[in-house]
Parts: sequence; structure tokens; C-alpha cells
Amino acid sequence: MSTAIYPGSFDPITLGHLNIIRRASKIFDKVVVCVMVNSSKSPMFTRDERLELIERVVKRFPNVEVDTSSILLAEYVKRYEGAVLVKGLRAVSDFESEFQMAIINKKLNPELETVFLTSSEKYTYISSSVVKEMAKYGADLTELVPSEILQDVIERSKTYKR
Repeated sequence: MSTAIYPGSFDPITLGHLNIIRRASKIFDKVVVCVMVNSSKSPMFTRDERLELIERVVKRFPNVEVDTSSILLAEYVKRYEGAVLVKGLRAVSDFESEFQMAIINKKLNPELETVFLTSSEKYTYISSSVVKEMAKYGADLTELVPSEILQDVIERSKTYKR
């Protein structure tokens, strides 16, 4: 069974993330969307809230599950025999940082492979940061976040302070 781990902070999950999940679910037998801790970010949603939001969105994919971890990604992946990392790329700048992380992960776990999926063109401009910024100003988010969590993002943006 082929397993892919799709890690990220997913704060919040976007249609761009969902596009990568959908495509990975067609390539791999199992996809684990793993909510990771990013100490350099100030999250809008708690880790448990993000887990629940993602579960709501991915329930349409029978081979996708959601997990969370606060350990190093290279260590986390060892829980799944032969798993690969899936990383989405929107632009060249994503490639530079993700390529560097792939090398670091490979140093920490020599068995670990990383697969890059380029974002579908219509999602290249979407990031969780863009969603939070647009939500702050009351912009229409319907083309940015999955409909299942749209109201959650709108409501939280009213009280979110960076």
C-alpha cells in the first residue's frame, strides 16, 4: 500500500490545499493530512480546531485521513512504512524553500522521499496567509476556502489578532 503524508499548518485549509489532497488521493492508496506545529506562525485556529476543520472537508475522500504531530516531520513519517511526503508548489519561491526542507528531511531520514505536486493554475495565488488577510477585511472567501468551513473562517476572522 502506498502512503503519502501531506504536512502543513493548514491555518486554515484552502482550496489550494484541497486541490493537492484530491490529486494525491488519486495517486496514492492512502493520504495522511498532518497538521504540524509551525513555531514561526501565529495561528488563527488551534491545532485541534484545524484538525476538525480538515476532517470536515476531506470526508468526501475515503482514502484520506487527518492526523496531527508536534515531532519532527522526518520522525513522524517513520510511523508509516515506505511513506513519501507530498508537498504542493505554487511558485518558484515555494520550490526553493520546499527543496531545502526535502534535503533536510532526507538527512534526518535517509529513507524518506518527497514528491512535489504543482498547484493547479487557478490556485497558485492562494495561501492561508492570503485567506486570513482577506478575511480580516471582510472580502469574499468563496473562491479561497472550502464551503464546509467558510463560515468558521469568517466568524474567527472577526476576533483573530495576529
